Amino acid sequence: MLKVGLAGVGGISGAHIPAWEAMEDVELVALCDIRQERLDHYPSKRHYLDFEQMLEAEKLDILDICLPTYLHVDFAIKAMEKGIHVICEKPISLKEEDIERAYATAKRKNVNFMIAQVLRFWPEYELLKEIYDSKKYGKLLSGYMGRLGGYPKWSWDGWMMDEKRSGLVPFDLHIHDLDFIIYAFGQPQNVHRNRSRLPNQDYIHAVYEFPEFFISTEASWYAAPYPFAASYRFQFEEALVVWEHGKCMIYQNDGQILDLSAAAKGDTGSINLPKSDAYANEIRYFTDCVIQNQFPDKVQAQELETVVKLLREL
Repeated sequence: MLKVGLAGVGGISGAHIPAWEAMEDVELVALCDIRQERLDHYPSKRHYLDFEQMLEAEKLDILDICLPTYLHVDFAIKAMEKGIHVICEKPISLKEEDIERAYATAKRKNVNFMIAQVLRFWPEYELLKEIYDSKKYGKLLSGYMGRLGGYPKWSWDGWMMDEKRSGLVPFDLHIHDLDFIIYAFGQPQNVHRNRSRLPNQDYIHAVYEFPEFFISTEASWYAAPYPFAASYRFQFEEALVVWEHGKCMIYQNDGQILDLSAAAKGDTGSINLPKSDAYANEIRYFTDCVIQNQFPDKVQAQELETVVKLLREL
């Protein structure tokens, strides 16, 4: 039974903690946060207000880092130096040099390290990559990826609205779509960028150009209370593949329309799109890599370097 500790009981931990709890071959034993009131929501776990105290007191196999961005690499390295495997929320850092620091430590200590870029484990995005790789509907012609919402005024200590700590929309929001683009399609040849930014809002429009197609993207923290939504729309030679409003659809040129969201409920259809939790998927994948003594290669350092470099240019 692998012992797991989690640092940072904030918003995203609400997706990680249930995933750990649902697994039978691991036990989430300890939580760490500087806010006791956050820990009180989980009375069955051991609580720590000091991270290094948790590392000393617990014999952890895995640490899950859900802390603010600017703390990720330093905390990951502290754990890996003690021989603990680390899965860490995105982004790895705002600095390219931190990527080498983290991966070099993992290699030297012979432990697993992975950044939880969740779209790589999201069924609708995995489907898109499968369609692209297999050329099921011919060549890709164009794409759109959007991630829009309101300003995160709810963040602890306002850290998400502090550029030096969060990197704002590029590193906190747009990173999801850009990371998937690099993972699925490789490095773009050209990037065209536009950004509209005020103290209380931040909007990005970027077009990533490849030899045979382009992908238009947008991401926002609007000052207005705009409800969050993520979507994509990819045009292939023989079909339009769309994910929006929680539904995944394929509109074929021959007139046939496939509702993969409906198919997923019964686990049927011409393309199997399982109803699953992407956060649980990434945690399961990382845990299996630990059990099998196999370094998690689904998220690679070179890809993260490309993503951080492009984000810093926005």
